[in-house]
Amino acid sequence: MKRILIIISLLALFHTSNAQKLTSLTVDKIMRDPKWMGVSPDNIRWSDDSRKIYFDWNPDSAKRSQLFSITVNGNRKPTKLSAPEKKNLPSEDGEFNKLYTQKVYDKDGDIYLLNVNDNKITRLTNTLESEYNSRFNADGSKILFMKNDNLYSMKLNGAELTQLTNFIRQGNNRTKSTTEKENEQVKWLKKEQLDLFDVLKEKAKDAKLDSIEKKENLVKRPKEISLGNKSLSYLQISPDSRFITYRLITPAEDSRSAIVPNYVTESGFTEDIPNRTKVGANQSTFESFIYDTVRDSVYKISTKEIPGIKDLPDYLKDYPKLLEEKKKLNADRSVVTSGPFWSEDGKNAVVIVLSRDNKDRWIMKLDPASGKLALLDRQRDEAWIGGPGIGGYNGGEAGWTDNTHFYYQSEQSGYSHLYLVDVIDKNKKQLTSGKWEVQSLYLSRNKKWFYFTANIEHPGITHFYKIPVTGGAPVKLTSMKGGNQVSVSPDEKWLAIRYSYSNKPWELYLQANKPGAKSIQITRSTTAEFNSYAWREPEVIKFQNRYGSDVYARIYQPKTQAPTKPAVIFVHGAGYLQNVHYWWSSYFREYMFNNFLADNGYTVLDIDYTASSGYGRDHRTGIYRHMGGKDLTDQVDGAKLLIENYGVDPKRIGLYGGSYGGFMTLMALFTQPDVFASGAALRSEPTGRITIMAILPIS
Repeated sequence: MKRILIIISLLALFHTSNAQKLTSLTVDKIMRDPKWMGVSPDNIRWSDDSRKIYFDWNPDSAKRSQLFSITVNGNRKPTKLSAPEKKNLPSEDGEFNKLYTQKVYDKDGDIYLLNVNDNKITRLTNTLESEYNSRFNADGSKILFMKNDNLYSMKLNGAELTQLTNFIRQGNNRTKSTTEKENEQVKWLKKEQLDLFDVLKEKAKDAKLDSIEKKENLVKRPKEISLGNKSLSYLQISPDSRFITYRLITPAEDSRSAIVPNYVTESGFTEDIPNRTKVGANQSTFESFIYDTVRDSVYKISTKEIPGIKDLPDYLKDYPKLLEEKKKLNADRSVVTSGPFWSEDGKNAVVIVLSRDNKDRWIMKLDPASGKLALLDRQRDEAWIGGPGIGGYNGGEAGWTDNTHFYYQSEQSGYSHLYLVDVIDKNKKQLTSGKWEVQSLYLSRNKKWFYFTANIEHPGITHFYKIPVTGGAPVKLTSMKGGNQVSVSPDEKWLAIRYSYSNKPWELYLQANKPGAKSIQITRSTTAEFNSYAWREPEVIKFQNRYGSDVYARIYQPKTQAPTKPAVIFVHGAGYLQNVHYWWSSYFREYMFNNFLADNGYTVLDIDYTASSGYGRDHRTGIYRHMGGKDLTDQVDGAKLLIENYGVDPKRIGLYGGSYGGFMTLMALFTQPDVFASGAALRSEPTGRITIMAILPIS
């Protein structure tokens, strides 16, 4: 019996060891639930007192990730939070007061106040209606919040609740009927009655006096503003509480959305998925307003005097008839206004205006008393405004370093960099420069430093840096080669780093916020099975395309090339996305599949073709008005590189990709059949909504 148990134990040990070792890659393994690889930590955030780091993690391959924490100055072993602990946590969102001693936040439709020093939480509202978007007023004595599309203020002690706006969905549309309107005969009869009857005279006098007395004793209420069918957004109040600004969105008329059928549903019936409108359809319009509470008046932020508001895009020169029609119309271009961004003392305000045709972005100083704008900066791009920290209807990365200096990002130099403008004398200063991008931006609490992520050393390597707000040489804070996603602790003493390398998935590290400080690894997420395979570290190379521009690529070389010398090019999706870098790819299955191909003797090339992110404005906009142009010729030039430098058979090159990569694959197969022998186009866009595959043998 003992011998049988020993044999069973040895068999079990062999089975376990075998299951944990990945001897060879297979398509089945690659396409399995990725839990077999291990689940990386995600959604990294700090406790408000800077003592703990919270993160979502699944080290045991459970059904879903759980919330874990570590104590920075104590036991740094990750600990899973219990249900009561999670329930009592303050929201990760919210706003601190100026001293960082209190934080106000929304949770489950109510407002809470956290005392940071002792972690005491006070519930400020407990209602059936939802309160949201809570924040402190300028001096920190009140809480501002939204409810039912209106702005309210509440003293911290709860003694006073004030409604600051009176937006209504339906205005008073009652009008007098025709029979009620006073004609000359009715007016004469009313005067005659008052002349003949003293009692009516006295009654009229009393009514007038009552009206005057009532008006004198009337409590001032916010002006009634009708919203109609418009959507309200960006509701803000000036630091002195005089000006309330807001944005109204009018939905487009006669604009149909496409419908996509969903066949796999719980009901068992095909259901419709609303999709976006077609290109050229009518678009919603945006207008920004100011409510002056002192004058009790509402007026628009004027965009008519913006320099270049009528400028037409250069491409219209190719369409003379349309250009002539536009010139005759002489219309202002539609714009979206973000802000105002108020200086701390409330004396200065800035708005960021983006043209709806995405050709212009203006930084404008706002005179809130008149709604008029004055130019501080204009960025014009005949392709489209974009780049990290710039695009979008929220204004991008921008704010104040002091009461007269406003910072923002711009691609004026060809790369997204940081600028500072004096709103008084309008002098501008470029704070960062070089052939690299500021990819994320954070202003320190004391407003003395900018922290930012950038790819200074290499387009495919990101590090975390800091510079003084007045400018200077960037100081590198992180040291690990690869991708560094950094979250600064509220007290700015620590960095929580989510780090990965090209063949190592993301892990959590902790580092003191000092140059040269050591990073301490907190999590170890990959499984023994994943670690047992020798994942390739693809070589990052650079070649020049036919236009003389640098193009970066990853190359996966087989240990032993197949006798037929085949190659495959992987085309990443999204167009504006980066996949040639030294961190773990979001295309992790494609990364594994490229390893699988290399194991089987294929040479694999992965190109950051023209329009990929991370390389500045010219690369970003290189496919303007011609998708399937320079981005496709980059693939063709890549194929030439494979033939000349890696000994690949020119008749055995295939390519594959999904989404935009699928579109590129189709363009390659239809327009360059002499270059590419086969391909697989998955969920191809923007040409269609179905998967098209054209596969030919290449081995």
